[in-house]
Amino acid sequence: MKHVALAFLAAALVAMAPAHAQKTAGNVVDDNTINASVKAELAGAKDLEDSQIVVETYKGIVLLAGFLPSQAQKDQAGTIAKGVSSVKSVDNAIAIQAENTAGSKLDDTVTTSKVKAALMDDKDVKSGQINVETKGGIVSLAGFVSGEKMKSRALEVAKAEKGVKSVVDAMYVKPAG
Repeated sequence: MKHVALAFLAAALVAMAPAHAQKTAGNVVDDNTINASVKAELAGAKDLEDSQIVVETYKGIVLLAGFLPSQAQKDQAGTIAKGVSSVKSVDNAIAIQAENTAGSKLDDTVTTSKVKAALMDDKDVKSGQINVETKGGIVSLAGFVSGEKMKSRALEVAKAEKGVKSVVDAMYVKPAG
């Protein structure tokens, strides 16, 4: 059992390595603090407490993704994120999408799994850098990616999957340096 736990930990560290490859230890700590602060503020906000907003941070740049039912909620989330200490900028890529039925939630889970598997199978995509969410057949790809080529390829792969109505590009190419 001990060996399984160590293997799991090693695999997790290897999977996280590409996302942190261009960051110093200080950047990682700062970004984790910003990320946690943004999530806490969003969780405590009226009308957003039950939302499932994806928050990612890279060198002080906050990426918001996922789905909300209204533009007002999307704007509120962006305003909250911008107000958190040490946030340099916010890329608010939240998509507007109404609530799902129970049946469509199951379909969305299957679609998300298929898109994740296709991204993992593609040699030009570092799938560990991309978060996949689906709502009503609309797939959101979010995360800080290493280049335009990978971003474009991920969009192609996701659009080609059966059950995908459209793809929201919530990916952000990491700034150089």
